[in-house]
Order: sequence, then C-alpha cells, then structure tokens
Amino acid sequence: MYSTILFDLDHTLYDSDESERLAYAHTAAAFGLADPDAHFGTYVDINRAMWAAVERGELQPTDVRHRRFEQFNATVGLDADVEEMATAFVWGLGAHGTLYDGAADVLAALASRASLGLITNGLGDVQRSRLSRLGIADYFDSIVVSSEVGVTKPRPEIFDVAFEQLGHPDKATTVMVGDSLTSDIAGGAGYGIATCWYNPHGKPLAPDSAPTHQIGALSELLSLV
Repeated sequence: MYSTILFDLDHTLYDSDESERLAYAHTAAAFGLADPDAHFGTYVDINRAMWAAVERGELQPTDVRHRRFEQFNATVGLDADVEEMATAFVWGLGAHGTLYDGAADVLAALASRASLGLITNGLGDVQRSRLSRLGIADYFDSIVVSSEVGVTKPRPEIFDVAFEQLGHPDKATTVMVGDSLTSDIAGGAGYGIATCWYNPHGKPLAPDSAPTHQIGALSELLSLV
C-alpha cells in the first residue's frame, strides 16, 4: 500500500522518557540539586509546555535548550549556570535511552521494501547523537531535524524538506507514522498524506483527529507495505 514511510523518532521508535529521566539525573547530580526526584515532575511540565509552544510556532527548538533550565532554576530556587546545565543535559539525552523493543527489526524489514524518512522535532546534536549511537541512521533515505531546518512539525515546510530529499515521492503512497496527534498526525494530514497513529497505550482518539491507521505495535506496519 505504501512505498514511502516517514517516521517520528521520540516516543515512536525511541524511548524518550527513559532518555529524559537519565539525562535529568545526570544533570541534577552534576549541579548538586538537593532531592532531584522531588523536582523531576517540575522539569517535565516545563519541558512539555515549551515543546508544545514549538509546535505552535511560538518558540524555536534551539530556544528550548536553555530556556527550560532558566524557568526550572527559577521555580526550584537553584542557582546554577543555565548554559552549563543545558550542555550537560543535551549530552545526557544523546548518551542515554534505547529504541523500543523490536523497533530496529521493523526498520530493517521495512527498509528492504520501502523508502524510509525521519522527521523529528528536536535538537540536532541530540538526535544525531542518538541515531549514531543506536546505529539506525543508515535505514533512512532522509533525516530532517527541526532545529537544523528552522521549521517544525506540523508545519508543511518540514515535510517539503523531507520530500525534496526523498526525490518527491507520490503523496498517495506515503504515510507518516508517529505518536503525536498534534504534530505527526496533524502534520501529515495537513500535507495531504496518509497517517498512522502509534498508540501502544490505547489512548482515546481526540474528536478532531482522524488518522488513516492506528497501531498498537510497530510490527503492524509490515502489513501496510
């Protein structure tokens, strides 16, 4: 059915929650934050709000890199160098975290049958480090990172970049796979391509969202190609 498959990375192929938790622990230890576990939820809320602002076009991904720690430090009363914290955290995000079980096998199987692309909202040094460490970059014929191209999902311009790198595939045989209804699914639908919502936890579908497909396991993608 599809000869071109575009993937999201975070929370779709990659366990970003684990990566974030370990990067936070590394950063908190480096800067002497008392009782870091008590403040992890604060960091998560600040970070999610900022990435939501990125999706709305209110912030650039590079802004999030340090602004989240400016707000975090002010909230928890930590007197630490924001840029040094940001650098430590970015290193931790690249160094920690794993693919979801079976993700590499699915990519290997799909790469022999379709052209694969990756479109990710994130920081280039984080995402490139992850892809290199995990050894999956070669599966993709196109890798587009929002901070490197100056535009984020769900805006159509980021899909333009991927389509140009892929040689302008037929939209009718292209599908966007991701976990985010507001970023991946809305972005793909707005660009005129099919969408596949990765929903392993069985979340309810938002009333205004209508993905073409919905899967609970990445292996289900094999039946779409």
